[in-house]
Amino acid sequence: MRILCLALAVSLTACAVGPDYKNPPSVAAGATADAFKEAAPWKSAVPGTVDAKAPWWKGFGDPRLDALIDEATRANQSIALADAQYRAAQALVQSAQSNWYPTVTASASGTRSRQLTVVGAELGNSKAWSVNAGWEPDLWGRVRRQVEGASDSAQGSQADLEAALLAVQATVANDYIQLRMTDAQQRLYDGTIEAYRKSLQITQSQFRFGVATRGDVDLADTTLQSTQALAIDNQLTRRQLEHAIAVLLGKTPSEFSIPPDSTVPSLPEVPLIVPSELLQRRPDIAGAERRVASANAGIGYAISAYYPNLTLSAAGGFGGPGFGNWFSAPDKVWALGAALAGTLFDGGLRNAQVAQARATFDASAATYRQTVLSGFQEVEDNLAALNLLAQERTVQDAAVRSARNAERVALSQYRAGTTTYLSVITAQTLALTNERTALQLQSRQFAANVALVKAVGGGWDASQLQARPDSSPLALGPTPSIDK
Repeated sequence: MRILCLALAVSLTACAVGPDYKNPPSVAAGATADAFKEAAPWKSAVPGTVDAKAPWWKGFGDPRLDALIDEATRANQSIALADAQYRAAQALVQSAQSNWYPTVTASASGTRSRQLTVVGAELGNSKAWSVNAGWEPDLWGRVRRQVEGASDSAQGSQADLEAALLAVQATVANDYIQLRMTDAQQRLYDGTIEAYRKSLQITQSQFRFGVATRGDVDLADTTLQSTQALAIDNQLTRRQLEHAIAVLLGKTPSEFSIPPDSTVPSLPEVPLIVPSELLQRRPDIAGAERRVASANAGIGYAISAYYPNLTLSAAGGFGGPGFGNWFSAPDKVWALGAALAGTLFDGGLRNAQVAQARATFDASAATYRQTVLSGFQEVEDNLAALNLLAQERTVQDAAVRSARNAERVALSQYRAGTTTYLSVITAQTLALTNERTALQLQSRQFAANVALVKAVGGGWDASQLQARPDSSPLALGPTPSIDK
């Protein structure tokens, strides 16, 4: 008993071998900038702004989008996969924590046997039962490093789950908004086709009276049919987007549809953040950092193999002849023992395992830095896109107004007989092209906005990660799973 108490005390106070974890520099220079380069579109938080207090997609002000994202969060298979992987990682933490405790086994047996003796055959009975316990004190922190590594890995899996959620939510939002933009474009095509039909009727009427030529009629008819072809192609794009949303919601395309609606959602604003905050707001960055911590714990686990293992054992029970009394005092047996074992020569196996663990750490650190750099790039790209697309739309809207005026003037002049129909076709084509371009720019603005929200973490924060369990066997408890 004294040996057990002494081993327990030593195991609780011993230090863990291997390096203690320190956050690696997020970039090669070891620092981040004070502000983003493309900082113009950042605005203070106002109503309708994406923030952490409400689901970020609420900023678009579209109840149907809210319902679609809620459904995708519950039914998407990529999220289900990430959730299963997270639960598996939690189970590994519990498996590692179990090594803090002794292993207790019990056994019981009864035997009836026949033996030959000089006087003949004898029948005999025997019985035995015992309880055995074995425990390996964590003298060098091997178990603590194992628990640290598994816990850090589980936190990384939780961050992966959050990243999967954010990716699916952003994809649903982007596909839905693009679908609404195809509806707006379809409305443009429908109005244009109706106007072109009227132009064709005017041209045919003038041809009958000898004012227009057959070539004018063919030009009007060609313009109408080419626009109808564009409208059909736009319908194909819409159906493919609808199919993509159905799959994101865990449904087959045949059982899902969205009624046409040319109302375009509002464009939300994104609150101001600084580059240092990005490291905490993006779940993929948090997950990469947690894997660095897990790899660091793996170095300590590999180094612990250089040290001997102490195993304490105890056994007690009863055994003797007959089946009558299973608890007879004369049949009582017990044993206590301790064993110290270490490897003297392994042909360089432990050196290789430590080198492998250090290389794994370096690879994880490089992955973390690259994830950070990619995150900065995504933010800068989409900030630049929002900034320049806003300027481009201002110019394009002016071009749309000019093209519409030119179309009206050309039609009036053609009706008055002061210009050819070629001028009308040119003005109509220019007006349609500019209006399509304006809608495409608006669509790109929405795509950049969704991508920016995703790039800054969508309101998520690393503080939402489940706390790592205490590295003491006295603090052991079940690791709860999150309910998504």
